[in-house]
Amino acid sequence: MAIAFWTWALAAAGALLLLMPAGVPLRWLGWPMLLLLVLPPRPTIAEGIAEVWLLDVGQGLAILVRTRHHNLLYDAGPRSAGMDMGARVVLPTLRKLGVEQLDLMLISHAHADHAGGAKAVVDAIPVRRIMGGEPFPPADGLLADACESGGYWNWDGVSFRLWQWASAQDSNSRSCVLQIEASGERLLLTGDIERAAEQALLGSPLAVATDWLQAPHHGSRTSSTMPLLNVLQPKAVLISRGNGNSFGHPHPTVIARYRKLAMGIYDSAQQGAVHLQLGTFSAPATMRQQRRFWRDPAPLAE
Repeated sequence: MAIAFWTWALAAAGALLLLMPAGVPLRWLGWPMLLLLVLPPRPTIAEGIAEVWLLDVGQGLAILVRTRHHNLLYDAGPRSAGMDMGARVVLPTLRKLGVEQLDLMLISHAHADHAGGAKAVVDAIPVRRIMGGEPFPPADGLLADACESGGYWNWDGVSFRLWQWASAQDSNSRSCVLQIEASGERLLLTGDIERAAEQALLGSPLAVATDWLQAPHHGSRTSSTMPLLNVLQPKAVLISRGNGNSFGHPHPTVIARYRKLAMGIYDSAQQGAVHLQLGTFSAPATMRQQRRFWRDPAPLAE
């Protein structure tokens, strides 16, 4: 998270005060001014706005959504071969942003690249409710409420709507899909749904014009079909994947579809974490421009 220019300026002024001779009046004010670098003030999220972070967790998915008074984590990053992105990336990000608890952790489905980091998060901070597209692996010891397809709620002027394909026969297709709308700007989080589930989604209330699309199944060639893209008409896509991953995500044919529709493409492997202020209709910030922010320095081993 970048520190604002005015914070740097005040901290610099504080340092100068502390370097003054001991008899200078109000010299002691230099200490609280300097502490702004250690404990910078956290900006308040406005009513009707959702702060969205696509975290850089390698070949997996973790998206943090914050409203004025609530926090939601959609997927928790991968865990594989002793590397837990829940502990390595998700938790440090939550702490850096001052997130002390989650109102909801929504795990799209039980695959390790989406659910793997969940236990590390639950063990570290309070989570008021866990929901999932399917049960966690028994070894994790976590219990989740079933995805409430058709469920709807509103936090601080931001609306949330759930959908799950009732006829799904495999884990990817069971992904719990979440639509978020803030001040008329929409984001659709799709987990790993593929062609058949996308077709079913087109018959749901979520099949409306959408500004931001989380690339289904990391940009797999079995997802992001033209019927879905033509209905949603997304202006931009968020791709979460590991650099040089063995799956070939995102597939060149999918990227070609995005480009044909002139969609903005934000790829965590190339740009790091992506920070979006949903409801402001503004361009996001990409964290590879900010070296102080956590990001995965290498692709996750498959």
